[in-house]
Amino acid sequence: MRNGAAAVCTMLFYYSVPVARVFELDAWPGRVAGVLAFFAGVAGLGWLVWRRVQSYLRAPTAAGGRVDGLLLIVCVVGAVFALFYYRLQQLHPDQFLGLETRTDALYYTLVTLGTVGFGDVHAVGQLARVVTMVQIVFDLVVLGTLLTIITSSVTSRIHAATLAANNVSADAPDTTR
Repeated sequence: MRNGAAAVCTMLFYYSVPVARVFELDAWPGRVAGVLAFFAGVAGLGWLVWRRVQSYLRAPTAAGGRVDGLLLIVCVVGAVFALFYYRLQQLHPDQFLGLETRTDALYYTLVTLGTVGFGDVHAVGQLARVVTMVQIVFDLVVLGTLLTIITSSVTSRIHAATLAANNVSADAPDTTR
């Protein structure tokens, strides 16, 4: 539920933040709706981050909380990279091939995060390539952290189960005689 809320707030933020030279929705109701969606996304993300920090402080060793926090960071940082790519393409149209809309920028960010790289949207300019390399390093750190959390959680559960099994067998009567 929390991860779904993080994704919804991130999308509200991402698609409503005014980054175009001229705001895309010209009529005043569209501007008001865009500004409200932007603030709703920012407020929602702020609230979710605050909740994750509180949850982590209450139970710093809980693997589920660490994974949720990591996924929230991925949502927020992914939106920031996508916005950067979109704005970079607006200001310097020669930086990317195939990136024209916000959805293209989000798609490129997610394909890079997933280490898929279909090639339909790709960086051709030096600045775009440098930023993409920074995102790749971030993505590798996130994936490594996620694997570390999962393996440490599995290892601690196996260790706890082994200790519990040893305690049960030590208390059980010897039936081998």
